[in-house]
Amino acid sequence: MKLGRLFASGAVAACLFAGAASAQTPAESAPDQLAFRELFRELIETRSSLSGGECTLAAERMAAHLWAAGYSRDDARVLVPESHPNEGALVAVLRGSDPSAPALLLLAHIDVVEARREDWERDPFVLVEEGGYFYGRGTQDDKAQAAIWVDTLIRLRAEGFQPRRHIKVALTCGEETSDAFNTLSWLLTNHRDAVQAGFALNEDIRARLDPDGTRIALEIMAGEKVYHDFQLETTHPGGHSSRPVPGNAIYRLADGLSRLDDYTFPLEINGTGRAYFAAMADVTPRYADDMRAVSQATPDPEAATRLGAIDPVWNGMMRTTCVATMLEAGHAPNALPQRARANVNCRILPGHSVAEVRAELERVMADPGISVTSTAVPDPVSPPPPLTPEFLEPIRRVAGRMWPGVPVIPTMNVGASDGRFTNAAGIPTYGVTGLFAHPDGGGVHGLNERIRIRSLYEGRDFLFDLVKIYASEP
Repeated sequence: MKLGRLFASGAVAACLFAGAASAQTPAESAPDQLAFRELFRELIETRSSLSGGECTLAAERMAAHLWAAGYSRDDARVLVPESHPNEGALVAVLRGSDPSAPALLLLAHIDVVEARREDWERDPFVLVEEGGYFYGRGTQDDKAQAAIWVDTLIRLRAEGFQPRRHIKVALTCGEETSDAFNTLSWLLTNHRDAVQAGFALNEDIRARLDPDGTRIALEIMAGEKVYHDFQLETTHPGGHSSRPVPGNAIYRLADGLSRLDDYTFPLEINGTGRAYFAAMADVTPRYADDMRAVSQATPDPEAATRLGAIDPVWNGMMRTTCVATMLEAGHAPNALPQRARANVNCRILPGHSVAEVRAELERVMADPGISVTSTAVPDPVSPPPPLTPEFLEPIRRVAGRMWPGVPVIPTMNVGASDGRFTNAAGIPTYGVTGLFAHPDGGGVHGLNERIRIRSLYEGRDFLFDLVKIYASEP
C-alpha cells in the first residue's frame, strides 16, 4: 500500500466489500485478554468527566502500563497543559525502522460525559459485567478504543514487532467538552511532533448489529457533521411571584423551544449518505425499499421520515439537527423569573455555516425577545479524507477473515469527533473501530452505557491486526 496513493482521490463506492473466510470468536481466557480487561477496568473506574477531573490521572495510569511493558519515559509521556492541570494527555510511540515514513496515529479520547450515580442502575464508574455486557461510563465512548490502543502497543512490543513506520498513540481530554478546553487542539499547537502523522485512526463509528445481534455492516467514517452550541435567552424585569404578569421569561422561552421541537430541518442527503443507504438496502431487506428511495438523486421525503423515525442516526445523516440539552431559569422560588436560558446543541451538515443555522433558529423562534447567540468559536471544518481502495483494502482483508460476508460501508458521523482538529491540521483521520453495537446506541451519553463483551474482544483483535498491516506496508 503506497502511502502516497493512500490519499489520492477515490470513489466512495469502492469501499463496499465482503469477505470469504472463516469467522473467529475470541474467548476471554488468554492471559493477555485478562490483562486487557484489567487495563480497561482501570480506565473505566477513573473519573475523567469534567467534574471528576481525572483525565491526567487516566493518562498517567495508561502510561504506567506502557512503562511496565518496557516503553521508556521518552516514548510514553503524559503532557499536561499548565492552565488545565487535570486535562493531560498520553502520547506514546512504537518507533519504526524507517523514520522518513509518515507515522500512523492511533487517536482516542479518555474524557467522558457526566454521569450521576443516583440516575444509574449501576455505579457508572465501576466496571460491571452482566448479561454479556460491560457497563460503565465510557465503555463505548471512548474508553474501549483508548484501552485497545494502549493494549495494542503492549502486544506489539511483547511480540517483538518492528513496524516500518512509527506507530503513535494519543489519548486526549476535552473531546466531550471542547468548548471548554481540548487537549488534542493544544497538542497540535504546542507538541505537534507528538501527534504528527500521515494518517490517523479514530473513534465515533461503530459497526452495526441488527436488533437480534446479527452483524450487518462494518461502518467506516467518511465525514462528520459540525458540532455547535447556541444559547437561547429571554429576560424580563421580574417581580413578586404573587403578582404574575404577561411576558414570563420561562413561558416565553418554553414557547420558542416548543416551536423548535416541532421543527424539522430540510431533507438533504449528500453523496456519502446516498452511498450508505444504497449499500444498507442490500443487508437490511426490511427497510430496503425506503433506503433505495432516499438514495436517489431526488430522495423520497416520506421514506426519509419513516427511516428517521426508526433510527435517530439515520435521521441525523439526512438533515441538520438542533435540540435543547440544558435549561437554566429564575433566581428565587418566590420571584418572577428575570432570565431563562437554554443550550441548544446542533449537528450541522457539511456545507452549511454556523451563521446560517443561527439565522434559521431565529426564524423558528419567531420572537425577537428570544436571543440566539453562539457559545464558542465555530470548530474547524475540512473535507472528509477520501476512502480509497489503498486505505480500505487492509480493512477488507482483516474483516473478511473475522466476519465473512459482512460488508464494509461508508457512513457519516452524525456527531463530531476530535478528527475535526486533525483533519483541519492536514492529518487525514478515519473513524474505524470494528466494535459491533446494537442500533439503540448502547446508552452512549445516557444512562447505563454498555458494550457487548464479545464485540470488545473482537474489536481488539481486529484493530490489532489492522494496525500491523498499516504500520508495515510501504
